[in-house]
Amino acid sequence: MPLVGFIVAPLFRKVPREWVTIGKPDDFQIGKTVAVTVTDPSSLPWAGVTAKSGVWLRRVTEDSFIAFSANCTHLGCPVRWLEDADLFMCPCHGGVYYSDGKVAAGPPPLPLFRYEVRITNGEVQMKQAIVPISTTL
Repeated sequence: MPLVGFIVAPLFRKVPREWVTIGKPDDFQIGKTVAVTVTDPSSLPWAGVTAKSGVWLRRVTEDSFIAFSANCTHLGCPVRWLEDADLFMCPCHGGVYYSDGKVAAGPPPLPLFRYEVRITNGEVQMKQAIVPISTTL
């Protein structure tokens, strides 16, 4: 029976949605979108690299940030930010997203997933969330 519990327990483990620190506001320029890697604080000790997720972070104003999942909503391929075009592009099937994460073209059925972001005690923090697929950038 202990073996069954070991296998089944993670399926019922409640995953807390914790705030993780991404950096300080001055680390990010207004109007720029950058790749950030965050580590899931609720991951199990043996998770290794799978505990890391890629996020696209944009500083909108002095005290406003937007964080997007790094995955296309079509099939989960990693999207890339093209600064010159001001677009997110998915190389797998031609998905294109505007800078606000809304679908511009291609097969994606939904906009890019957005994470909650806040500034607390001089730190930019992102609230972890369960996203169907995630990769590091």
